[in-house]
Amino acid sequence: MSAGGRVVVVGIGADGWAGLSERARAAILSADEVIGSRRQLQLLPSDAPPARAWPSPIGPLLDELVARPDGTVCVLASGDPMLHGIGATLARRLANGRLTVISHASAFSLACARMGWPAAEVELVSAVAHPVEVVARVLQPGRRVIVYAIGAGGAAAVARVLCERGYGASPFVVLERLGAAAERIRTSRAHQWGERPVDPLHAIAIECVRDPQTPLLSLIPGLPDDAYESDGALTKRHVRAATLALLAPAPGALLWDVGAGSGSISIEWLRAEPTTRAIAIEPRPDRAQRIARNAARLGVPAIGIVVGSAPAALAELDRPDAVFIGGGLTTPGVLQAGWGALAPGGRIAANAVTLEGEQLLIAARAAHGGELARIELSHAERLGCFTTWRPALAVVQWSAEKP
Repeated sequence: MSAGGRVVVVGIGADGWAGLSERARAAILSADEVIGSRRQLQLLPSDAPPARAWPSPIGPLLDELVARPDGTVCVLASGDPMLHGIGATLARRLANGRLTVISHASAFSLACARMGWPAAEVELVSAVAHPVEVVARVLQPGRRVIVYAIGAGGAAAVARVLCERGYGASPFVVLERLGAAAERIRTSRAHQWGERPVDPLHAIAIECVRDPQTPLLSLIPGLPDDAYESDGALTKRHVRAATLALLAPAPGALLWDVGAGSGSISIEWLRAEPTTRAIAIEPRPDRAQRIARNAARLGVPAIGIVVGSAPAALAELDRPDAVFIGGGLTTPGVLQAGWGALAPGGRIAANAVTLEGEQLLIAARAAHGGELARIELSHAERLGCFTTWRPALAVVQWSAEKP
């Protein structure tokens, strides 16, 4: 067993002490200290060990738990601690052998059971520690979603997101105090919910129904250009889809989107794989604000945004797994900085529409290998009484994987 104190995470439901297994009860009673929310601590018997409520922010207490040299601390968690819970947070920080997790039925599994939905076919979204706009990412016709929300206004906030994005007709079921004797289930539609308050402990079951004329936004890269607010600094739809295919969003990977413009590359990177991270680097503050608005509208509000010019703005960033260079390609040192920052196996893609940018990409291929492609697109447009092909600017694209 690794050196250091032990942490036992016990999942507890709305049914409190009565709903715990004998193993879970024994873990609580034998601990040196119990940590949980005030609501959870109130569920414990009078002979429970000394207790501490989570502070706000919780970071300092987490650091204390990780550094604790001996003894055993029991941490209470809602439902399944490894499903959007404190158990997952501690597992990333504690060495093997220091952490034990005793699970309880999650609100997700209870909600699926109440709805009669096969859990493997349902999307779970947590808006507890994230902006409520994260719900927007999964809004597609026919998708079933369970949303974790918090506070008396949680359900109303989720309903507003659905209505604002054209899914107000979606069946909207609010499940309060799941598993408790006082459990309550209320059925509505998103546009009918209004501002009704709910118990702070609740989840929402949604069966997505798209309003007429609402565009279908896929999780596959290549959203319509008009899905973005833009001043023209936008990687266009077909080129964007080809670029993201080369960047290959993968679990946990970090993307640098250099010269991000409207943020479309980093936004669709995040939409394609929810565990990825992205940093949009953009020198103009007005465009950086626009990136934030686009990201919130499209359900990925956690995007990182750095207002600054490359290559200087790249110096203090976490090392990327993928780099895209769209704007500022001809600025001295930008392409070299992006390539140099990549770890082995990292991927780079850069697009150019000028001869000067094209020359840089040809030189990059000569130095580092990879592939060059020329993308030429034409769109059918009216010409008087007829229709003709209107060509867009050709895009030269260099892509490579670092050996």
